[in-house]
Amino acid sequence: MILEKKLIFLYLALILAATDTTTVTLTWALSLLLNNCEALKKAKQELDIQVGRERQVKESDVKNLEYLQAILKETMRLYPAAPLLVPHESLEDCTLAGYNIPIGTRLLVNVPKLHRDLSVWVNPTEFRPERFLTTHKDVDVKGQHFELIPFGSGRRMCPGISFALQVTQLTLATLLHTFEIATPSNEPVDMTEKVGLTNLKATPLEVSLTPCLAAQAYA
Repeated sequence: MILEKKLIFLYLALILAATDTTTVTLTWALSLLLNNCEALKKAKQELDIQVGRERQVKESDVKNLEYLQAILKETMRLYPAAPLLVPHESLEDCTLAGYNIPIGTRLLVNVPKLHRDLSVWVNPTEFRPERFLTTHKDVDVKGQHFELIPFGSGRRMCPGISFALQVTQLTLATLLHTFEIATPSNEPVDMTEKVGLTNLKATPLEVSLTPCLAAQAYA
């Protein structure tokens, strides 16, 4: 029985920490691009230059896709998959930034609030991937820059960060490179959020995919 419970907990951890969060990030990225046609156009142009139209994207191509990486950073800034990080608890009475924190106090980090801080980000509610190629080009998501911590930071940050980034970047690159993507109704995508453990869209994302590469690329 104990082993069975451990397996169930392990399974749930894998689903929540990997599959679910990656799916959430990709959904928001596509939604943002569909509502920002110029950014979508730039991403596809970069793919045409770096990859071409005779083959599909490879893992080795991702490092050259700077604009696509900026798109994902901006997506994770605006819509982090986990809006609240893993709780922390103070082990003793302490004072931080003038606040008295008693022993046993639990701390929950509000990630969207950090990511939309007006003192750090210009026009923080706007989708601007270019900020990660200019003013914030040295900021990454690996926990060393506290203005952008979708995976957390320190010893308790997401252990699957490298895998998650690899899968998300390659999947988004493949989708954008292989298909023309549009909404069936050509209407703007609803960006309403749904409260939960992960930052879901309130309404499902519906898209139409049309192959756009040379025929041999799909072989």
